[in-house]
Amino acid sequence: MRKLLVALAFLPLLAAPEADASPALKWSTPCPDYGMSPSPTAGLECATLRVPLDYAHPDRTIELTLSRHAGTPGKRRGVLLMNPGGPGSPGLAMPAQLLQRMGGSGLPDAYDVIGFDPRGTGYSTPVSCGMTTAEERGAVLGPYADGPRDVVATAAKARAVAQKCGSASTKDLLPHMTTANTARDLDRIREALGERKISYYGVSYGSYLGAAYASIFPAQGDRIVLDSVLGPHGLDVRANQRFAEGFDDRFPDFAAWAAQRDDVYHLGRTPAAVTAKFFELAAVRGPEFRSDTWNGLYDDAFFPAVAREWAGTARAAAGPLDGDNHAALQLQVLCNDNDWPGQLGYYQVAVERERARHPMFGPAAANVNPCAFWPVERAEPPVRVGGPGPANVLLVQNLRDPATPLSGARETRAAFGARARMITVDDGGHGVFTRENACGNEAVLGYLRDGVFPAADGACHSGRGEVSMGK
Repeated sequence: MRKLLVALAFLPLLAAPEADASPALKWSTPCPDYGMSPSPTAGLECATLRVPLDYAHPDRTIELTLSRHAGTPGKRRGVLLMNPGGPGSPGLAMPAQLLQRMGGSGLPDAYDVIGFDPRGTGYSTPVSCGMTTAEERGAVLGPYADGPRDVVATAAKARAVAQKCGSASTKDLLPHMTTANTARDLDRIREALGERKISYYGVSYGSYLGAAYASIFPAQGDRIVLDSVLGPHGLDVRANQRFAEGFDDRFPDFAAWAAQRDDVYHLGRTPAAVTAKFFELAAVRGPEFRSDTWNGLYDDAFFPAVAREWAGTARAAAGPLDGDNHAALQLQVLCNDNDWPGQLGYYQVAVERERARHPMFGPAAANVNPCAFWPVERAEPPVRVGGPGPANVLLVQNLRDPATPLSGARETRAAFGARARMITVDDGGHGVFTRENACGNEAVLGYLRDGVFPAADGACHSGRGEVSMGK
């Protein structure tokens, strides 16, 4: 995605500077509701916290908004921070979502569950790129390219988006929207809560944020769970290309589902016929059809909507969180975190290579985006995931994840070495915990709630409720 110039000042990724004093958080109700009814944050308390915009020069601060569901007296063992991914996804509602989905499990009793809108998004100090169209907001993942000329056309649009980010009203905030700084924010939250250690659950990009925190602040982590795991370099150009790998891993689940319901949707009586139908429709409907299908592979619950869309139903309308702010922070974190190739020829070659490897989605995942033309240089090197620390990092990963495929999770598992264990789940979709797989849920609950850290890596097999170890 992003390109990346040579860094100006390299800041050691050790820790945030010590705060002069841990500010007391003032919790109150109601929490912000994102303009949604019913409020997704109902029943939670919220507070604000000032953190440095730039930890190397901490005088200027920005604001974070936090949410809390307090644990049960007598059962509370600590604090659990949660992050939903993105980057750019707001997280204030996560404690309420956990209570709704896992309220009877005992987990919300054991912790003060803390959600937050990460720096740059939602009700924390927000950033903007001034993007006014859906095409601009979707530029982080280039459209399916039919050849080199399409890459050139996409590059012109991507360059314009990068220029908008560099000249937007919040351009002075832009260089500091990074995973490393968000990890430092996590530690400031820990200090403000008066906790010696924090537990953490993060999914998707949130897995990389948690890996960064466990790497930068190994002594401050208690029980760390990374769900749907990115590779150890986060959302870099390779992770973007892996979206096509995830598409190929996951699509057979949808094809089998649709074939079993051919009497309803008429997409093909066999998985092979449904696959042929995909290419037939893609040739007519263009790049947007491929992207919509990929998004629909995130959860089995989306399959009926995907099938209806294939049959001609209109796309769903955008929600209140689908505007410029979400897309702007996503771009800024991705483009600031890593070096992205700046030569157009790189993407033209990559598109053809990925077309041969992954014809369904490869030329979209490998296409150029605004990070190739990013207007600022990185202020510090990327987070180095791993390093010494306690054995307290649990990875949970579906075998067929369309966004964070197994190959990336295996690399992060290797980066943590003896510090980590990984439980794979014979399932598809994006996200393990709080979904339908009882074995995956029990693996996470067994660790966060009960403190049972697996002795070895393991696997949840289809149709079985227990983890088999040593896989």
